[in-house]
Amino acid sequence: MVVIVSPALGLSLRPYTPADQSAVMALIEADRLPGQPQPTPAMLTEALEGRSSVDAGWWEELERPVVQVAVDGSGTVAGVVSYAVRPKDDTGLLLWLHCREDARTADTLIGHALTELAPRPVHAFHFASALSLGLEALPVRHRPATAQALERAGFSGQRLWRYMRADLPAPGLPHLDHVHVGPDPGGKHARRLEARQDGNLVAEAVVGLPVGAIGVLWWISVEPAARGRGLGRAMLGSALDVLAGLGAQEVILYVDDDAPPGDERDRTAANSLYESAGFTEVDRLYSYSL
Repeated sequence: MVVIVSPALGLSLRPYTPADQSAVMALIEADRLPGQPQPTPAMLTEALEGRSSVDAGWWEELERPVVQVAVDGSGTVAGVVSYAVRPKDDTGLLLWLHCREDARTADTLIGHALTELAPRPVHAFHFASALSLGLEALPVRHRPATAQALERAGFSGQRLWRYMRADLPAPGLPHLDHVHVGPDPGGKHARRLEARQDGNLVAEAVVGLPVGAIGVLWWISVEPAARGRGLGRAMLGSALDVLAGLGAQEVILYVDDDAPPGDERDRTAANSLYESAGFTEVDRLYSYSL
């Protein structure tokens, strides 16, 4: 069914069809961040069906997503929005949205999703879709029109992540002499690095297998008793070497630096480590609630 939602703009909404694939992929590509792979038909199919290798458990809690496209008077697909209901708490989720950062189209798509999800509480951009490598929230500097449209609709934003990238290989970093590299028990698309001293685990890291020559550093951890000896920096060097060896030409990471300085989750040291290793900030990621 076609719904005329914005007569003044000549926009109408209708369900996504396979014939919209190329137009929707172009919309997604227009919003692609540095360090994110080009969208593929397979990625879009996963997102349409409500699956993702990242945050898979959260997707499994949802009803099948609804995907609507906004079409202008000439028949051109101007935007797309995906939303769903989580039955366990009767909450609405605005999952992903693309509109070439046209403010009026963003308003139209968000308004329609809220109408369909009402009267539930609604969260927007709360977890990663198959259209990205772990991008769990909205990059507000690259998506200002969408962020402002959410705020106009009454959403409140919360800064959650710092998104960073670097080129590979990364020369100049130290490395650990003996690191075991094996499959990550938490996911088939990742590798876990472990460093032991005297039989005890002292440092570990998890990296995502490259997609389109882009790898992900998911996390690094050093045991409290082993900190202050440079193990974190050396594990970082080892992890980036592993990614380069797997074919990655660039690497991204996410820092959950929403906690204030001095908090137990203070990420000041992590940010300094990554910046000194050549990582640069691409954007800040926000999730929204209404």
